[in-house]
Formats: sequence, structure tokens, C-alpha cells
Amino acid sequence: MLLKCDELIPERKKHIVRKGEKGCGKGKGKPCEISCNVPTTPGDMTERGCTFAGCRGVVGGPVKDVIHITHGPIGCAAYSWGYRPHLADSDFHMKYIFVSDIEEKDIIFGGEKKLLNSILEANKEFPEVKGVFIYNTCSPALIGDDGKDVAKIASEKIKKPVIFFPCEGFRGVSQSQGHHVGNLTIFRDLVGTAEPDAPSAYGINLVGEYNIKGDMNNILPLFQEMGVDVITAFTGNASIDDLKVMHRAKLNVVHCTRSATYIAEMMKEEYGTPYIDVTLWGIENTSAALRETAKFFGLEKEAERVIAREIEYIKPKIEYYKERLAGKHVFIYQGAPRAWHWVQLMHELGMEVIAAATTFGHVDDYEKIFQKVKEGTLVVDNPNALEIEEILEEFKPDLFIAGNKEKYISYKMGQPFVNGHTYDSGPYAGFRGMIKFARDMDKAINSPVWKLVKEKANRMEVL
Repeated sequence: MLLKCDELIPERKKHIVRKGEKGCGKGKGKPCEISCNVPTTPGDMTERGCTFAGCRGVVGGPVKDVIHITHGPIGCAAYSWGYRPHLADSDFHMKYIFVSDIEEKDIIFGGEKKLLNSILEANKEFPEVKGVFIYNTCSPALIGDDGKDVAKIASEKIKKPVIFFPCEGFRGVSQSQGHHVGNLTIFRDLVGTAEPDAPSAYGINLVGEYNIKGDMNNILPLFQEMGVDVITAFTGNASIDDLKVMHRAKLNVVHCTRSATYIAEMMKEEYGTPYIDVTLWGIENTSAALRETAKFFGLEKEAERVIAREIEYIKPKIEYYKERLAGKHVFIYQGAPRAWHWVQLMHELGMEVIAAATTFGHVDDYEKIFQKVKEGTLVVDNPNALEIEEILEEFKPDLFIAGNKEKYISYKMGQPFVNGHTYDSGPYAGFRGMIKFARDMDKAINSPVWKLVKEKANRMEVL
């Protein structure tokens, strides 16, 4: 279908589908097809990020004990600084910003020397760091700077790993390509370069978990209490040393399939490490994740004990919020997997998803969305700001769950909003995280401020 705001961009019709329309989703012979993971149409004011954002902001950024240096203009570094609250037991990775600060003269004469000096200076100021991650951006890539060679020279000088990520922004159609680059580079340059002191027979890697607002505080105890050791989280609260020993895990448990299945696939091919895809949001999803992990190790009884205890603890609190949220309509717009991860979570609270969208979803993401939502649900790939406004106006959801950029549209329209990208409060993962998620949704939907905002707006229209 084509929204009114897209009349001058008819190409957007392929990116907007309503389940049930023209037989979409009715029976096995009528799959829903949506155009996705393709370049943004010129003239479309996309909400997407770039390859650099996916590599620096998502995959590499949470590593807590390295210098994260952006090789590029100051704007690229400022954009990525503290953008995602991936907490750790050290705040070094979020406290400081490092950048080679490419300027016009460097575009003319080259920026390699400036990058090398930046690395040496930063390491001198912070000798306690265990390595350096260099993130390439568009400008130095276009002039041909050899950042990989600079990384090699710098590593020899400071006697620490210096890892170069070729994640220049123009490299892919969205930040999703940055996930590829981050996974491949860490696998190639770090995984398997050290051995753990005592390999665990029950060791897993928690892959695609970035510890947003402390999610791991809710997740780790669940695995630990049923006897499973988390060797490495990729990359929430991870040390560079943790990444080196990932290859000794017995199983990879993949939480974010869109950003981290790549390294799980590479480890399966190289080391024979099996992996499972899980969801660690919501009651049913988290229970299924623990059961599947436990089954691999023969720890089924331990898993059931943990699940029963957690459900008993959260049930009265969830029932309270369910009474307040039941029947509410939700528009979910997330990067990719959360758009389908959270459909089940909404069902558990008695809420209904009437629209779902992703920024960089692939075909498999949309297949899962279509499977989980009911007929009539609007599904949108890579929506722009005008489309978001039109959907909010026409569909009138009780709640909009999106990210940092979209919240301003929502607030200006007097629309109840929850930040699903970096969380309003959080953590949201695990059994207990669902309580906070439900609480934040309740606070947003039932806050009296929206009624006051709309009344004031109506009075201004009359005047």
C-alpha cells in the first residue's frame, strides 16, 4: 500500500504491507512479501543509521577496556559517544571520546599520521587499557588512508592489540552492514588468540547481548543459577580478553539474531560450536530460552526450578500492570529483531500490536513479524518521519515504542511513547525486566500529561 505522504515516492509502496491485504498471509500459498535491506530511495528522509553506527555503536562500543577511536571528522565521533547506554563495571568506554579529528587539510594531505599520533597519545594518557579499536569513516576511506597498516604499526609501538574496523558509513545500505564488519573483524583478529585458565564443561557465550541499561543483571543470574557459566557476552560488559577465549564455549546462545548470528555461524564453521537462537524478553520467551539452553547440557530440572521461582515472584506485579494495559494498541518500531521479539511480550500483557516496523530488518525478520501479528496489522520497512506521523495520526495507537530519534515526533504529537532502543528506565530483559517494561508502558499510556497537551493544542487551533 502507499501512504498519502509518499505520493511523490511511489517506490515506498513495496515497503509497506498490511497483513491480509490481497491475500497476504492467508494460507501457505500467500506469503507476505515486503521489500527490505535495499538502498534507501533518493528523496526518502530515512531514519536509518550507517555502517559506522552499526559497528561502533552496537557491536564494538560496549567493550569496556579498550580505547574506541573514530578515524574521521569530529561529528562522527560525537554521534557515537554515549549514544547507547551499554553499561559495564567500568565506565571508561562511555566516559571518554577519542577521534583523529580529520579536517580539510587532512583530506588533502592524508590522515594516517594523525591517526597514529592519536593512538599513541591516547595510550599514553590511559596506559591501563588493554587495546585499541579503530573505526573507519567515509572521509579517510575516500582518500585512501590505510588504517589497517596504521593499526599494525601502532600495535608494535604500544605492545597491545590494535584492531581496525573497515566500517566506513557508505559501505552498506544501513547499520546492518556494520554488524557484519564488527562480527567478522572481532572473529578474525581476536577470537582464539588466547586460552582460558580453566575451560568450563557448561560454558556458553551470550551472543548479541549488549547490556543496555544493565540487562545482563537480569539475565546472567538465570543461567548461573541453573549451573551454566557465561564465558563471554558479545559484547555487553565484555573485556577484550573475554573475546579472545570465546572459542572455548560449548554453546553460543544468540539473543540478537540480526546483529550477531554472523559470529555464531563463523564459530560453528571454524570450531564446531553449535548455537541456538533465543529471545530474552518476556515470560514465555525467557522460559523457552532457559529450557533450550538447559536441554543442551542436561540441566532441565535446574531450569524449571529457576523458571518457577521467577514466575512466582513477578506474577502479581505483572497481573497489576496487565489490568491497566489490557486492550491497548501498540505501534512498535525498532532496529529489527525487537519488532518481532516484543509482539509476544505485548500479548502476555493483553496488548495488541496494530503496526510494526524496522529500520534495517531482513527478510527473515519480516517473516517472523508476519507470523506473529494478526490480520490488519501494518508492517513497514525503513519508515521515514512523515510516514511515522501519518501512521500515528491514522492508526491512533495508545502507545508508540521506538528509539531516540522518533521520540521527538511522538512528544510533539502528544503521543504516549516508550524508548525501546535505549530504554526509558530498564533493564527490560529477563523475567524481572518485564516488570519495568510494563511499568514504563503504564506510566506512558496513563500519564495525565497527554490529555493536558491535547487540550491545549485544541484550544490553540480554535484561536
